[in-house]
Amino acid sequence: MITRELLTPLIRETFALRNKVVMAPMNRRRATDGIPDASMITYYKQRAGAGLIITDNTAIASNGGAYLHTPGIYNEAQKAAWKKIVDTVHAEGGKIVIQLVHAGRIGHPAIQHNEPLIAPSAIKVNESILTPDGTYQPMTEPRALSREEIPYWIAKYKEAALNAIEVGFDGVEIHAAHGFLIDEFLNPYSNKRTDDYGGSIENRSRFLLEVVHAVADAIGKDKTGIRLSPFREIYDIKPYPEELATHEYVVDELQKAGIWYLHFSNAVVNGIGTIQEDYLRNVRARFTNTIMVAGGYTAESGEVLLQLKLVDLIAFGKLYISNPDLVERLRQNAPLAEWDEKTFYHGGESGYIDYPSLS
Repeated sequence: MITRELLTPLIRETFALRNKVVMAPMNRRRATDGIPDASMITYYKQRAGAGLIITDNTAIASNGGAYLHTPGIYNEAQKAAWKKIVDTVHAEGGKIVIQLVHAGRIGHPAIQHNEPLIAPSAIKVNESILTPDGTYQPMTEPRALSREEIPYWIAKYKEAALNAIEVGFDGVEIHAAHGFLIDEFLNPYSNKRTDDYGGSIENRSRFLLEVVHAVADAIGKDKTGIRLSPFREIYDIKPYPEELATHEYVVDELQKAGIWYLHFSNAVVNGIGTIQEDYLRNVRARFTNTIMVAGGYTAESGEVLLQLKLVDLIAFGKLYISNPDLVERLRQNAPLAEWDEKTFYHGGESGYIDYPSLS
């Protein structure tokens, strides 16, 4: 295995990473009342050898987490728990950013403190979700946000970002992918608004860009990243005719904003990825800062993209679940451990912090 790029540092004017291996954001669901569990300290410490860690997606508000046991960063108890994690990662020489999310119409009021789901339009997702009583319940119809409410939710992203920097995170990643609130504004299947947040490409992109500017203005553009998932079908979000043009517009605007990085979520369907090399070439021509990809990559396939200079960082999810010392295994060309899907989202410490390292 040739990993000469993957294992080398990434040095820029405003940041330095000791390698180009990123621990991808994953929803491991080990929080209690939005407060990160003590085992999460061990979990992130074990994986601090990554050039960069991106946390579990983390709710910006009490109705923002899609799933049971999603962490948050909207109250003092949550901030205190995250600070222990951040300090531990930093003590190991690692760097860590928090992924900020509002799930929008994904979830159920029973998960979200009996608060209604919210969305750009009152269009429900035709799927069920696990609720606190142990049963799967249909997702409910969301309440469409009024025009007057939108600034409040932009401010909640800003507030969460400020909380993250106060705790000591090295930056934030705005989750604008996977059919969650920001992605719901972007996609015409979930956004039927007729005001200035719906209809045209510029209008559907407005919420995303206003969140980005609010966060970047508050904490610095050099600490602001974003995750996108163009061409991905998830939670009734489907591809649409203007999708490429929409994402080209978004990337162009993010280039003007000068933010730290773009992070693209790839999904492999029937052996074909949703993020293709041609698309990355298009993005590379438009965006001059850091580009990252995640989703189904191996060290070998990631190395190819790095050597082609289409991306700067490769994020690994499942490989990091079962290989806490992934960077060292790649460095030594050691075997990679298999993961246990049954414990991805449940199981406490089992399948979470009990995967062995080489040592």
